[in-house]
Amino acid sequence: MKSVPTQADFARREREFRHRAFPAATAADWEDWRWQLRHRARTATAVARVLALSPRERRALAAPDAWRMPLAIPPYLLGLLAAEAPDGPLHRTLLPDRREARIAPGELRDPLGEEAHQVAPGLIRSYPHKALLLATADCASFCRYCTRARTAGRAGADLAAALAWLRAHPEIRDVLVSGGDPLTLGDAHLERLLRALRDIPHVELIRIGTKIPAALPQRVTPALAKLLKKFRPLWLSLHFTHPAELTPRAAAACGRLLDAGIPLMNQTVLLRGVNDDLDTMLALNEGLLRLGVKPYYLHHGDLAAGTAHLRSTVARGRAILRAMCGRTTGYAVPHFMFDRPGGGGKVPLGPAWTSS
Repeated sequence: MKSVPTQADFARREREFRHRAFPAATAADWEDWRWQLRHRARTATAVARVLALSPRERRALAAPDAWRMPLAIPPYLLGLLAAEAPDGPLHRTLLPDRREARIAPGELRDPLGEEAHQVAPGLIRSYPHKALLLATADCASFCRYCTRARTAGRAGADLAAALAWLRAHPEIRDVLVSGGDPLTLGDAHLERLLRALRDIPHVELIRIGTKIPAALPQRVTPALAKLLKKFRPLWLSLHFTHPAELTPRAAAACGRLLDAGIPLMNQTVLLRGVNDDLDTMLALNEGLLRLGVKPYYLHHGDLAAGTAHLRSTVARGRAILRAMCGRTTGYAVPHFMFDRPGGGGKVPLGPAWTSS
């Protein structure tokens, strides 16, 4: 595997990419998360302008009618894609594939049955004491294997009714704020939402699901870390997928959150040809521990429509986890989980010590 670049090497490589791909952008622009969001690559032309692409990738980009969700890649992430070969692991997670148009047997538009469990606009209840609040449908980037492709990029719901429902249901003690990615919201908007949740007496635990430290670490400003600190106990569920995302910028973002007293857990999806091998999973999870992030869940891919080409196998996931045991600290070994279709909740898959 390629070695992780030093901070100096990464800074040089990032600067060279900025000068080549975004010559009008200043260093201050590059540090500005709002500039990054405004300049996301959303078209085939925008991607091809800055990245070397394989013939397969070019064919897929030329067929937007086959895409299962929008295309959106911020300049920061484009720089990471530029550092790897065409068809590399990050390319596979962020660039469309024509196979997205194929619906395999058992795949579903809404694989977790969230629409059937919606109790208010933007509020899902699949467990007795927990609720999922979808704060936005936007993300810094759209992962091609996303379970919520059906809503990606659409306008978010007005959450007033969702908050009213939560206030009226004292059995709900745990709220996961997700989306989309809640950290794409501005500080003022995010603070109003967290304040409304913290003011509900029976809501004991607030969690935020986010890929921002991996996809747009510039968003984790000192001001954001200070804001989140006010609402502890608050936990962040991060989403790092491959060790190439463990950059010095990602490390700095995680460091700010840790300094604010925010516990960081990671959830990874097992992806065919991306991270479903022992060396990659060891590098990812040991690297996360060095950043102060606990590898928590390894998810078998949801049965989301159009994702069969990225879905690995349960047997492969179990084999990787078995091989990790004894080769690394137990802290680096996540729980292997599967979200049952229809909203049946998560079930553990291993590692199993018998052959499978």
